[in-house]
Amino acid sequence: MSDNGRRFRMILRIQVKPGTEREFEQTWLGIADDVSNQPGNIEQWLMKSADEPSVFHVISDWVDEATFREFSRSDHHLEHRSRLAPYRQDGAISTMRVLHHLEAK
Repeated sequence: MSDNGRRFRMILRIQVKPGTEREFEQTWLGIADDVSNQPGNIEQWLMKSADEPSVFHVISDWVDEATFREFSRSDHHLEHRSRLAPYRQDGAISTMRVLHHLEAK
C-alpha cells in the first residue's frame, strides 16, 4: 500500500547507562502515553536490542513531517527529554517518509 510519502517516521537509537534499563523503560512508558495523545501521532514502539543490552530503539509514526516537527519543538517534548536524560548515555535520531507499507499475506 502506498503512503504517498506523507507518513513521517522517527527512529531513535538510545544507549542508556548500564543498570538503568528498567527505569528507562518505565519512564518511557509514562511519556509514550502522553505522546500517543498528541495530534498527528499515529503509533509508536519501544524495542530493546537483542545484541546490545543497554540499547533501545524508539519508532514513532506521525501523519506528516510538519506535525512531528511541531511536536519536537513543543514544551511537551522538552519535558519528555528532561525526564529521560538521567538514563541516556548516547543517542542518534533518523527521520524519514514512509513511501510504501506492505503487510504479510
